[in-house]
Amino acid sequence: MSAIPRFSRRGRWAVPAGVIAVVAAVATISAITVAQAAPALPARTPAELLAAVAGDNSAPPQLTGTVVETASLGVPQLPGDQSPTSITSLLAGSHTLKVWYGGPARLRLAAPVQLGESDFILNGHTAWLWQSNTDSVTRYLLPAHRGEERKPMRPKTPLTPQEAAQQALAQVGPSTRVTTESNVTVAGQAAYQLVLAPKSSQSLIGKVTIALDAQHLTVPLRVQVFARGASSPAFQIGYTSISFVAPAAANFNYSPPPGAHVHTASPDAMAGFGSTPPAQAQQIRVIGKNWLQVAVLPASALSQLTGQGNAASVAGQAARSASGGGGSVSGQAVFGALLGSAHPVHGAWGSGRLLHTTLVSILITSTGHVLVGAVTPAVLYAAAAQVK
Repeated sequence: MSAIPRFSRRGRWAVPAGVIAVVAAVATISAITVAQAAPALPARTPAELLAAVAGDNSAPPQLTGTVVETASLGVPQLPGDQSPTSITSLLAGSHTLKVWYGGPARLRLAAPVQLGESDFILNGHTAWLWQSNTDSVTRYLLPAHRGEERKPMRPKTPLTPQEAAQQALAQVGPSTRVTTESNVTVAGQAAYQLVLAPKSSQSLIGKVTIALDAQHLTVPLRVQVFARGASSPAFQIGYTSISFVAPAAANFNYSPPPGAHVHTASPDAMAGFGSTPPAQAQQIRVIGKNWLQVAVLPASALSQLTGQGNAASVAGQAARSASGGGGSVSGQAVFGALLGSAHPVHGAWGSGRLLHTTLVSILITSTGHVLVGAVTPAVLYAAAAQVK
């Protein structure tokens, strides 16, 4: 299956930060889920829809659209600004991504940031990453021959409906029940709804619904994740507008503005739009399979995230931040606020602090390891027993 754009599977959903968010703006959610009469479409079975979205390797159609992501996971509000590339925004809010896709060699992504914008532009064998708030430009020279790959090279961007769908579809197998629901309209487009539901009661995810454009089944228009027993999504990402027309060539032309700091980097170094640092991503360990996967960060990664060596010192910093002490908001303050909302737990696996919501469980052990998953606490405890 092709994606526009493709997001690293070791990226945002793989780390604890990627599954933590607070209630997003109601108006934004409404823009994605506005109720409309179910459109009449030719009947398709779950197997037909699954084969279409997961098995078609053809290039997706050219398009222009706006994507909005929101989350309501029930964790406390976190400190920090709401720019899409900030820690707080990536963990705790709603943000928008504009997409122009003109084929594997032409792609532009734009994310608004505080008092500016971040843009990624791919045009042929050259790519640019422009971050207006730092007045910096990174130029990537791509290989002249990239084979017949149909996925454009791009940075590790925030999730798009295509990528969210791919990550959910990767779980399909004996552990998943696949069905359909009533047809819907998303961003003005009639769509089928494919439903993936974990069979295990140890998963906190009740179901994932994927709205597939009726005319272009390879294009997911919206992905919604529901906690078990919930009637409204805890996480969703979808187009609020989309047009299946070729974007104007001018969208892919770029020249650094006068005075901007320009440097050249290898395509392997592509990052930005809130991606996981490569060194940090390499430290992530995954225990379990399919819907019961648990992501584990070692104690050394906790120190990098927080600036503290153990859970107790982070909690102390959280208390100081809450009382007005400390300076600018950092990963330390954000993580400390999260830790401060967790409660003490212990067992044969050891001891630590647990934050448990309807869709995510987070365990910080006394040794500094962080375990996260959309699973029951019992699954985290079993994973913690394997971590030394």
